[in-house]
Amino acid sequence: MTVQIDGKRMKAQHVVRVARPGASGRYEKARLGADARAAIAATRAYIDREWMTDDVDLMYGFNTGVGLFKDQRVLMQDMATYQAKTLYAHATGVGEPFGEDVVRATMLLRANAFASNYSGPSLALVDRLIDCLNAGLHPVIPQKGSVGASGDLAPLAHMAGAVCGFPEAEMIYRGKRMPARAALAKAGFAPEFEMGAKDASALINGSTVSLAIGALALEDAKRLMKAIDISLSLTLEALRCEKLAFDPRVHAARPHPGQLAVARNVLRLVEGSGRMSEAARLVVYPEENRQAGVAPPPRVQDVYSLRCAPQVHGPAREALQYADGVIGREMNSATDNPLIFDNGKGGYVSISGGHFHGQYVAQAMDLVSIAIADLGAISERRLARLIDPTMSYGLPRNLLAGKKGLNTGFATVQCSMSALVMENRTLATPGSVDSVPGKSNAEDHVSNSTWCARKARTIVENVEQIIAGEMLMAAQALTLIEPIAKAHPLGKGTRAAMEAIRAVIEPAMDGDRWYATEMNQALGLVRSNAVVDAVEAAIGTLE
Repeated sequence: MTVQIDGKRMKAQHVVRVARPGASGRYEKARLGADARAAIAATRAYIDREWMTDDVDLMYGFNTGVGLFKDQRVLMQDMATYQAKTLYAHATGVGEPFGEDVVRATMLLRANAFASNYSGPSLALVDRLIDCLNAGLHPVIPQKGSVGASGDLAPLAHMAGAVCGFPEAEMIYRGKRMPARAALAKAGFAPEFEMGAKDASALINGSTVSLAIGALALEDAKRLMKAIDISLSLTLEALRCEKLAFDPRVHAARPHPGQLAVARNVLRLVEGSGRMSEAARLVVYPEENRQAGVAPPPRVQDVYSLRCAPQVHGPAREALQYADGVIGREMNSATDNPLIFDNGKGGYVSISGGHFHGQYVAQAMDLVSIAIADLGAISERRLARLIDPTMSYGLPRNLLAGKKGLNTGFATVQCSMSALVMENRTLATPGSVDSVPGKSNAEDHVSNSTWCARKARTIVENVEQIIAGEMLMAAQALTLIEPIAKAHPLGKGTRAAMEAIRAVIEPAMDGDRWYATEMNQALGLVRSNAVVDAVEAAIGTLE
């Protein structure tokens, strides 16, 4: 399949399909739609015919300098030089380069912004950008240096310089980093591309890098919503928890849609469970009570990380729905400055505005950061309970099956997950409220959107690992007590989840081993959606 670029109907799943290789290991291609192509060509023809003269009115970024040089005319004889100078002036990125998925998403989304036909680039430039994307030519784009206002100027200048074959720019082609000109030549392209009027400005205006990171992070975060309900349910089974906290009557009394969905998911996952029962609690309980012949008291209700899970997972779901709306609109928006509009008289007019400002993306990504960080926090509290017999109602300390003392068990896994929680708490501090004026106060309020998106993505990656840790440790707990609790079966959904986990990860029944291996295996199960798929094959689609 091919993703069509038309400036109107780009969706996050399209971005993922182009940005990341599919099951075949290949990237999906992108193509400029016929209507968008015709519109871009018509606008550009007017610009070349009517505006390429030193007598035309001043139009920002077209025949003027930028920033506080906005009133300085750029002569037509200097136009080609001006395009190159614009990229040189803004190629100030620092730090490690972005991964290929972010680079590819950026190229796709910048082309889609052009397809909305408000930027006025040359059609040849749009084709060059898309052709480089389809050829697997990936510009080396440093991660740091953008403040998310006037666009992601620094990273986009590095992208643009590579696409246009600047000698200082670099690309990655077929896994090798090299000068952009060499990569372009190897791929069969002319090493140099001469930009026309406004091309440079069109390439670097708009917070498209922030958007690309945000779109990918959000899709990954959305995938976690079902996974964390499954990891929660496995823990509920392992700790023989009460079902009543998920009763539909309870949640109808506070009818937030996210909360309701989580409670319904849990009840479907544990349907048919005999493990979440008083009978199961009387089989598995603390060893000292068992030796003394004293049965545990009735549970009555569970602690917050268990009983209040719908009230925590639910708001995260709704936060992602809000962010999804913001990112969806942003993907099909014109973010250049100035914008070019049909004047209704057979011509066009250039109007300066501020659509390059990334505050929408910044705030949406801060919300994603907060919501997902809290999911990681509550998941880690559950897995912490699994290793402590005083909180796990009798599970072996540290979920250990080998000789005590000689072996340590899963306490170290929980410790690593707590490190991720602490990291997330710092990263979840909002970045969208921070603004440092730049460029002699020409940019006196900025969005910080690139940093907001970058840290949101890191938080999502951390929480993927935490949820994987909860699945891993809950599965270990369930395996350990299976011999004495087998008369009390798991629910249909949790049983399917256990089978999917055990198909890849053997339980640790002989003591310590290289836990990092199965932590990575569990992470792979979360990222591939394998556990969710197995559960849905057994009980139908989760909400």
